[in-house]
Amino acid sequence: MKKSQQRKAGVLLHISSLPEGNMGAQAKRFVDFLSAAGASVWQTLPLNMPHNDGSPYQCLSAHAGNPAFIDLQELLESGYINAADLQAYNAEPTLAQHQKVFEKAFCVISKQQDSPDYIAYLKFCRKHSHWLSDFALFLVLRQQFNQASWNSWPIVYKKRDSKTLSIAKKQYALAIGVIKFTQFIFFKQWCALKAYANQHHIAMFGDIPIFVAFDSADVWANPDLFKLDKNCNMTVVAGVPPDYFSSTGQRWGNPHYNWRAMKKEDFKWWLARMHTQNSMFDMVRIDHFRGLEAAWEIPASEDTAINGKWRVAPGNLLLSAIKKRFKKMCLVAEDLGIITDEVNALRHEYQMPGMKILQFAFGGGDDNLYLPQNIEENSVVYTGTHDNDTSLGWYQHLEENAKNHLHAFLDNQEPDMPNALIDMAFATKADLAIIPMQDILALDSTNRMNTPGTLGGNWVWRFDWAELTPEKQQYFAAAVERSGRQSL
Repeated sequence: MKKSQQRKAGVLLHISSLPEGNMGAQAKRFVDFLSAAGASVWQTLPLNMPHNDGSPYQCLSAHAGNPAFIDLQELLESGYINAADLQAYNAEPTLAQHQKVFEKAFCVISKQQDSPDYIAYLKFCRKHSHWLSDFALFLVLRQQFNQASWNSWPIVYKKRDSKTLSIAKKQYALAIGVIKFTQFIFFKQWCALKAYANQHHIAMFGDIPIFVAFDSADVWANPDLFKLDKNCNMTVVAGVPPDYFSSTGQRWGNPHYNWRAMKKEDFKWWLARMHTQNSMFDMVRIDHFRGLEAAWEIPASEDTAINGKWRVAPGNLLLSAIKKRFKKMCLVAEDLGIITDEVNALRHEYQMPGMKILQFAFGGGDDNLYLPQNIEENSVVYTGTHDNDTSLGWYQHLEENAKNHLHAFLDNQEPDMPNALIDMAFATKADLAIIPMQDILALDSTNRMNTPGTLGGNWVWRFDWAELTPEKQQYFAAAVERSGRQSL
């Protein structure tokens, strides 16, 4: 973002947190809410297909969209399924029923080979063949092997024996076609939603995990691009050292990149990944940006992240290649945690905005980078993120020292929380201020999206329109206007 840009306001809300959790009518209604409030940015979490834990940061593909976000009502209106199909799924919304719906739809469209949708489907398959073919086969094989990780498959499948895979493609042609068709519908609906948002002057702000999951089509199809041994097992895994969130750090378990191999290919894999993101979003946040300068490598045998080491990464070369290919791509750096001068230099080299979190601002000294007066223009400021407690919950559990600091800063011993923090974010110099939907709704800790380092209960929060009272809508819209961040 450049200084000449208008100051903007946005909201952080994942697609899964919409009342129906998909890209249908409720998503457009949310765009309408943003537009009416004067906001101009909708930030989501990664939209890729997750594993069973639901984390959008551990996905089966760096490209494929999450089929759970597809609005099945549109399939009914297109004539690909009937009311009975939809009722059966609504009565038993399981993965098996979901797949059955798409198999029915695929069989219908396959019989309409002169139709515009079928022609568009074939065009989509050709355009995305560089990832779609491997992903569809990967997903089918994974189902055949009871969802086991690909490194435990029979060796001919694990090592991608060409003759074996050729036979599998013919054997499972229908299932592969259904998966490709499902992705076609996902991207069709996403493009329609993005177009609707852009028409209402709302920019879509995406999020890309720096690492990919080990059990993913990406690693299976490109093992040489990752640090694996001869048996396709990880030698080291990704994470972060002990920090604000955890005294033992975070052991994410993702494979590390073989940067030497990636450089030999001129970062072809990364550029393809960014091409997908650039086509889907107007802005993209690179999660754990500091990993592009140096990443924390943990021996795969370690249970925690404590005994790791920093390994230098070729971030300058990679970002140079990305900027050369996608000259107008707007990238934002998630630069939270242990940030060195080298990481800051890399971010400044490419004029990427960093992130500032107000929940981290209080209880320390005047040099705290997250204090409102220290936030620079080329920043995205948040009250909190998907990894934080809600701002109301944060305030309710705030240590006395930090709470006193906050009260002194506000000159108010009984601030209206979380509205006081929202106003504070909007009043900063940051070019863009993003507010999690939970804070607009003034929700407590029971409504947080994720608690880092924990299993279960994460990524499932949804809001209800009844929670967005006229008073809350009016306050948010007035705050946007007061701060000069109203969309023009």
